[in-house]
Amino acid sequence: MIRPMIEEEIDRCVQVICESFMTVAEDFGFTRENAPRFTAFATNRERLQWQYQEGRPMFVWEEEGQIIGYYSLHLQEDQKCELNNLCVLPRYRHRQIGEQLLEHAFAQAGKLGCRQLLIGIVEENVQLRQWYEAHGAVHKGTEKFDFFPFTCGYLEREI
Repeated sequence: MIRPMIEEEIDRCVQVICESFMTVAEDFGFTRENAPRFTAFATNRERLQWQYQEGRPMFVWEEEGQIIGYYSLHLQEDQKCELNNLCVLPRYRHRQIGEQLLEHAFAQAGKLGCRQLLIGIVEENVQLRQWYEAHGAVHKGTEKFDFFPFTCGYLEREI
C-alpha cells in the first residue's frame, strides 16, 4: 500500500533508501571513498528531515507493517517536479512495486500541478534507463561531475 510518509518514519526511510541504493553502488563499484555524494552514502536523517520540513511530498510502500519502498517529489518552477530516491528493498523487487510507486509519482505530480517529471539516474545503469523509458520517460542528456565516478543521466516524462 502506498501512503504518505510520516515524520516518525524518517529513520526507517533512510535505511530503505541506503539499502536499496547500495545494490547500485555494489554493481558499479561505488564506495564511500570514490562517491561520497551517491545516494547510498549521502542519505541521512538530517537530509530527509530537512526535506520533510521543506514540505516535499514523501511516500512509502508499506507491507505487513514494514516500509519496503520510498520516493519523494521536489517541486520546482515552471510546473516541473523532480523524482527523488524511488527505491524498493532488494528482497521485494520484481513484484511491480517500483512500477506502482512510479505510477503513483506520476499521478501525485499531476495533482500538484506539475506537467513534467524530471528523473536523474546513473547513466551507466542501462537497465534502469530502459525501465524508465518503458514507462514513458525520454532521455534528455548527461552531465559528468568530478565528484562522481559515473555520468549523471537525465530523463523527463510529461504528465
